Amino acid sequence: MSEHAAPTELHARDHAAFLEEVHSFEFWFQSVEGYLRDHPYGEDPQCDAPQPTGGERDALVATLATYCVGETAALEGASGMIGFAPNRQAKIFLATQVADEARHLEVFLHRMRELGVADPEAAIGEHGHRSLFAFKDKLLAFVEAKDWEASVFAQNVVLESMEFAAFAAHMRDSDARTASMLEGVLKDERRHMGFGENDLGRHLARSPHARARLGEIKKELDSLVLGTFEESLHELGMPRSERPDVGRLYLEMVDRLGFRR
Repeated sequence: MSEHAAPTELHARDHAAFLEEVHSFEFWFQSVEGYLRDHPYGEDPQCDAPQPTGGERDALVATLATYCVGETAALEGASGMIGFAPNRQAKIFLATQVADEARHLEVFLHRMRELGVADPEAAIGEHGHRSLFAFKDKLLAFVEAKDWEASVFAQNVVLESMEFAAFAAHMRDSDARTASMLEGVLKDERRHMGFGENDLGRHLARSPHARARLGEIKKELDSLVLGTFEESLHELGMPRSERPDVGRLYLEMVDRLGFRR
């Protein structure tokens, strides 16, 4: 080994040791501590930007309500999957994801209250997009059936890719308070997607026949994802010409596992 090479370089460890590390609570803590310290509810306390008002405020409230539907789906999905995860490392990682998703839900609810929403739960029921509620039902049906293959695909690949694409697009044009919150959430989403891609990549290498089934599930879920994008981006006032870019980002991320429309 070169004198400059760290003993824990990725190529120097076997895969089991790598998974043991990256699925651990210790790794999770080191990952989140840097961007959560001194950021109550995910926001930069030094940010003195004015709160959105009028139509901009109403659009943000509606969008946050839909984000809460997605985070609730991931929270309930990840917690349910712990009981039938295939190994200890996956169970531990999902426990860290439960903490992440609960925090995301909490910060979105807090942001709604900052915007003057007295009853965020009622706002979720009123403004949450029907397509995403339908997605949540399908994900939780996979979880209830203890279908690991479909659950991890729907949650850690499709849902996380959808949220990553939506949050990244929103952050570019959002107010500074919301942008600081979304920045931290995006860092968590990258970690969740990495788990899903790694787990399913190994699964598909062992069971290539599973690709056809997951491809059919993807086709069914894509319409719900793209429908949610269209509603959310319309609410946020994104020009129609730019909306397909968000859908393409989502599709490209899911396609990393070799799926094509």
